[in-house]
Amino acid sequence: MMRLVRDMVERRAVLASLGAGLALIASGRRSRAADAGVRIGVQKYGTLVILRERRVLEPLLAKLGFGVHWTEFPGGPQLLEALNVGDLDFGITGEAPPVFAQAAGAPLLYVGVEPPAPQGEAILVPSDSPVRTVAGLRGKRVALNKGSNVHFLLVQALQAAGLTPADIEPVYLVPADARAAFEQGAVDAWVIWDPFYAAAAAATKARVLTDATGLAPNRQFYLGASNFVTAHADIIKLLLGAIAETDHWAETHQEEVANLLAPSLGLPLSVLRTALARMGYGAGPMTAQAAAEQQRIADTFYALKLIPAPVSVQDALWLPPA
Repeated sequence: MMRLVRDMVERRAVLASLGAGLALIASGRRSRAADAGVRIGVQKYGTLVILRERRVLEPLLAKLGFGVHWTEFPGGPQLLEALNVGDLDFGITGEAPPVFAQAAGAPLLYVGVEPPAPQGEAILVPSDSPVRTVAGLRGKRVALNKGSNVHFLLVQALQAAGLTPADIEPVYLVPADARAAFEQGAVDAWVIWDPFYAAAAAATKARVLTDATGLAPNRQFYLGASNFVTAHADIIKLLLGAIAETDHWAETHQEEVANLLAPSLGLPLSVLRTALARMGYGAGPMTAQAAAEQQRIADTFYALKLIPAPVSVQDALWLPPA
């Protein structure tokens, strides 16, 4: 079993190669060529995926001389790696990835935020596991995507149970590999987010040790490459407006959203209904509360030596021009 885990750890997510070019549009200002477009990173699920599937963004960007190029990543850390090396302009992640990325010097800015969705992530164990509480994870192998939103959930859950990250054996795997390890018994627990959480619970009858309620907000953040955000405030405002409209539509049309996403995600409608009911809806600009929560996460990770240097979230907040 441990060989399976080692093999999976060695597998690295392959970042898609993204084309980008700059051209002059008729107004004379510098802009990306429409065929290259704004490079947007998505994960398997969420408001940006709904926006992509509705295809309402493309005509809006076209009016400003921009196209759009969508790329899917297995998790937030991989998405922000692409942003860090200049292969991405805009994307969405959970709470922990931008903290790790900012600590590593990534040129990112927080431009928007979703409300908390603490029921959308959880620590799972197999249905026949003898582990009944988080405290029972002492000495156990726990799978998670390193630096993802669930990293903070795990830290908080362990602390609440009187444990530290040193009391478990973390196994860092992207979601697809983690599920395989979980199903084959190569790990004892899995910390995961929707829709992987909903899919695994439905398919394997996994038990939930805890979700993030009372432990972590589980917010989603909209992030941009600092040079792109600074140069294209109009595009960022357009993106945030389209996201807010899609968020409102999705909250009030969940069955329609489930049918829209099912073909591209390859998930049963029942799984998507469960995940959509646990989503946070109401995207908007960054708030003082969201920034304060992020700072708490950053301070926690630094205190645990999970990041190499202190992080100031305030330094990465985008202030829209008046």
